[in-house]
Amino acid sequence: MNKLFLKCTVFSFIALVSIKMDAQNADKNTDELAVYRVTPLKINDLVNTKLDVSFDYGKRYLYGKEWLTLKPHFYETDALTLDAKGMDFKEIAIMVGKEKIPLKYTYDTEQLFITLNRKYKNTEKYTIYIDYTAKPNELKVKGSEAITDAKGLYFINPDGKEDKPVQIWTQGETEASSAWFPTIDKPNQKTTSEISMTVEAKYTTLSNGKLITQKANKKGTRTDTWKMDMPHSPYLFMMAVGDFKIFKESYNGKEVSYYLEPKYAPYAKQIFGKTPDMMNFYSKMLGVEYPWVKYAQIVARDYVSGAMENTSATLHGEYVQKTERELLDENGESTIAHELFHQWFGDYVTAESWSNLTMNESFATFGEVLWHGHDAGQDAEDRSRYEKLQNYLHSSKNGMSPVLSRFHYKERDDMFDNISYSKGSIILYALKNQMGDAAFFKSLNHYLTTNAFKNGETHQLRLAMEDVTGKDWSPYFNQWYYQKGNPILEIQYGYANGQATIAVKQTQDSSVQTFSLPLKVDFYVNGTKIRKDILIEKREQNFSFDVPAKPDFIDMDPDKILVGQIIDSKKVADYLYQYKNAPSYYNRMEAIKFAIKDKSHDAQLILLAGLGDQQDDLRKLSIKGVDLGDSQIKEAALKSVLNIAKKDKNTTARAVAIMKLAATGDIIYKELMQESIKNQSYNVIAAGICGLTKLAPDETDKALITLDEDTKKHITPLIKKISSVK
Repeated sequence: MNKLFLKCTVFSFIALVSIKMDAQNADKNTDELAVYRVTPLKINDLVNTKLDVSFDYGKRYLYGKEWLTLKPHFYETDALTLDAKGMDFKEIAIMVGKEKIPLKYTYDTEQLFITLNRKYKNTEKYTIYIDYTAKPNELKVKGSEAITDAKGLYFINPDGKEDKPVQIWTQGETEASSAWFPTIDKPNQKTTSEISMTVEAKYTTLSNGKLITQKANKKGTRTDTWKMDMPHSPYLFMMAVGDFKIFKESYNGKEVSYYLEPKYAPYAKQIFGKTPDMMNFYSKMLGVEYPWVKYAQIVARDYVSGAMENTSATLHGEYVQKTERELLDENGESTIAHELFHQWFGDYVTAESWSNLTMNESFATFGEVLWHGHDAGQDAEDRSRYEKLQNYLHSSKNGMSPVLSRFHYKERDDMFDNISYSKGSIILYALKNQMGDAAFFKSLNHYLTTNAFKNGETHQLRLAMEDVTGKDWSPYFNQWYYQKGNPILEIQYGYANGQATIAVKQTQDSSVQTFSLPLKVDFYVNGTKIRKDILIEKREQNFSFDVPAKPDFIDMDPDKILVGQIIDSKKVADYLYQYKNAPSYYNRMEAIKFAIKDKSHDAQLILLAGLGDQQDDLRKLSIKGVDLGDSQIKEAALKSVLNIAKKDKNTTARAVAIMKLAATGDIIYKELMQESIKNQSYNVIAAGICGLTKLAPDETDKALITLDEDTKKHITPLIKKISSVK
């Protein structure tokens, strides 16, 4: 048993034993085919990986020479098992000085079993030499919803016959790096690296660490060597080759670079320009300076996932790559922030197993939330947090959802879900709220510095927090990390004899735990806000508080840190008060959502106010929901919608407003449609075309003729999407 478990509370120990027993009994349950997962076995440890590779575009092969330095983890051994998928081997030997001594081995197409020349102790390093061919396109592998392919190495348009760039790039997560170089392909391995790539001289390369040499060869090739002096996990190794233009700037003396196709190079600053500010924000917040020698971001075609936080060199899918016009409509800022935060949580300290993926992905998603708050204010932070909460709740049913730290699962890729990402991020945010910012971030610093260039799991995070605060955080971790589900609170409010009453029921499924929830409650009485603390810890509980008069409004969990749902009996008047007087992002959103369903005149007043909301998504919802048939608000509503259609900085909000006005059928808005078609935003143009189709269909073809082919290509998929707005 890991010594960390011995330090747990009795409750924690019981929970973990229960998890293990459930997993061991999984095969007996025909409905659950999960396999028990543990920390990957460590017989040998990687020390350094040196690669010399070249590429055969015609065959889609990689020709590699590898010098792999290892040492036994603890016990002496004369055997080595490497992950190596679908490879051919020309030579396998051990280096004795400069001499290569051939070794015996067997191979089953997935793993390479090598017999060493003698037994080695854990104080001894040894270097294996492997001459091999990787054939990724011949692998029979399957992807997942999160990562759609797993062949590790990708040749894009290698024959140059398609209308796209010729590129090579790699994708290692979860365990696909072993499709292009033999390794111990587990997240709890760490190794320094040196990768030499021989490519056509016209191409640019990128890999982990620093470019230390570029050597011109005969026959128009060049060999680039990239070196990473600090250890990182094999799944975080990367290579990219292609026609990329590089835009360079710096952060704290370190190179920050953006690799883009030539067409998009002029927009590098607009796409990635906030990166140095993000690096500065995260470094100061965590008290750990950005740890790697450089930070590069590259955009690849046909990428099999969203983006990947390869150490010092993030790879993005092509959706991040946009022209100035496309950036008017959307950008990849959230993804850029997410992948950067991984350079600390995921790369600097790596989850010790896929069961602990929360230590990577929950933190990176949490990093997104904090960046939005730093960059655009608390309201933007709360919006991001609300979005994560909704993502998670849509994945749950009656409060039921998987455990965050899962020690059994069907496939490791199954871990990449709304539990590891969204739920984990808001659990961290709630913990920050309970602990206080100063203690929370000092704890993160302690976790990072204690485990630097190593691996971490949730218990190590807990222990770091206990070291800093002197408080036992086991109850929090047992509840949120090692047990499943979320609370659903049904609440009734009352007032009698000078006391405000709150009746709470936890109505989540009976199979889900009863939660202990320290929450705050705000009572709005005669224009004054009175805050009280409550602890919900039973399935049914009643609270009462002395107050000066009957509350005008009661705001349960005003900080909105509950990782769950609240169902209460609020009426439209409560929501109107809530929107105007307790206007957190969460309260405004919930008020608008209620008003859309309620449809009463008072509900329309909420939507009328929502048309002027500072958040574009709330303006959009209000536009869609507002009833222009309500004569009492019609004039004011039309004025607001028209103003949004003409001037709003968010082009999606403008498009929704344009369609709302077109839906009135009033020909007075035809000129607005015609003007919209002249706009630079593809969203606005598409809305103008759709609106013109409704108001003056005979003029639509004439308007389309005025558009260039690039504009037509971009607006075609948008027209169907936005024309459904009523």
